[in-house]
Amino acid sequence: MTAEAMVTSPFAGPAADGDRPLRIALLTYKGNPFCGGQGVYVRHLSRELVQLGHSVEVIGAQPYPVLDTGASLTELPSLDLYRSPDPFRTPKRDEYRDWIDAVEVATMWTGGFPEPLTFSLRARRHLAARAGEFDVIHDNQTLGYGLLADLGAPLVTTIHHPITVDRKLDLDAARGRLKRASVRRWYGFTRMQGRVARRLPSVLTVSGSSQQEIAQHLGVRDERIHVVHIGADIDLWSPDPSVAEVPGRIVTTSSADVPLKGLVYLVEALAKLRTEQPEAHLVVVGKRAEQGPVARAIETYGLQDAVRFVKGITDAELVDLYRSAQIACVPSLYEGFSLPAAEAMATGTPLVATTGGAIPEVAGPDGETCLAVPPGDAGALAAALGRTLGDPLLRARLGAAGRERVLTRFTWAAAAKGTVAHYRAAIEQAAAGRTRRAR
Repeated sequence: MTAEAMVTSPFAGPAADGDRPLRIALLTYKGNPFCGGQGVYVRHLSRELVQLGHSVEVIGAQPYPVLDTGASLTELPSLDLYRSPDPFRTPKRDEYRDWIDAVEVATMWTGGFPEPLTFSLRARRHLAARAGEFDVIHDNQTLGYGLLADLGAPLVTTIHHPITVDRKLDLDAARGRLKRASVRRWYGFTRMQGRVARRLPSVLTVSGSSQQEIAQHLGVRDERIHVVHIGADIDLWSPDPSVAEVPGRIVTTSSADVPLKGLVYLVEALAKLRTEQPEAHLVVVGKRAEQGPVARAIETYGLQDAVRFVKGITDAELVDLYRSAQIACVPSLYEGFSLPAAEAMATGTPLVATTGGAIPEVAGPDGETCLAVPPGDAGALAAALGRTLGDPLLRARLGAAGRERVLTRFTWAAAAKGTVAHYRAAIEQAAAGRTRRAR
């Protein structure tokens, strides 16, 4: 449904916390649930908020989120300049609707990434026309200038982690002056995000590690940042003994062309591992990169038959893939939370992961709920993978302990309850501010 044909979520009954149900607008400038954590966050959080008795309307741009029953979607379309199969396309003249579209195209033409800014401007206009319809507005890391306006309801913002971390890692991986200049231009929107973040009254984040990074990189005051852990869909991500374990199978979820994900180190580790355990092979949930460090590493080490990429699979197929693995691996250099770690652990699959960013906060102590290695250390990663593949008792112990950790710490139901508490605090704070100004 478009912004011109909106549907409001049906009333879901009294709220589970005993207070009145809230009318929630959840903003997301991108919502693909199969690529990146933001779409996963929107899908599962909106579902659990509805389960708590609240009305949730997701307002998003392409790629649109997939939502479960109960939450509604209002489409606020961009020009979708990065869509497949023609990314960085030039729109036809009749596609332009207003000056925001012109800004979007001009920013792309000059090498920048326009979507956080342009979505925020469209959202501001949309929400201004609907003033009074929502009790709280929740922004999912847009951090655009448009959201600094009076939106008609208190604003709560989730920052999963500062994108300045991605910028630094991409700059470190860039080869040549022109490539580094291109990376700097692409990430130009991070300056805006920092300025906006410093002016926000209430910031939610998903881990203590991200809380520290937000304060350090974006300059947000500590008392404005609140940690609400996210988690796994424990009904979907669960063990199933009927799924056969495939000897030597290692599964990871990664983007081959994103240095932050550390996939190149896992490929190198696999090459080392196969000298002693030739049955070891890797299944990557994500898009294969035809060029770049990962593609070169696969060719250099002769791993074309030992590394397989899969994409476009269903949730059930994805879960069964993890269930069939002897190891789940998270090789990232940095993560603001690591949903793949939590989801893999929920299936009872033993985890080998790095200590990058918030991963230890999710994965738990080395040797108890996972095997942990330093980020970017292919040798240590190969050793941990080899130890795990060679020890069935260790795999069973790590798998059981990992699932128990997720069940007690990282569920979407708990995330929704924690988020609602901050919604109500923001509403009370806004009401108190109006009272002070009225005196």
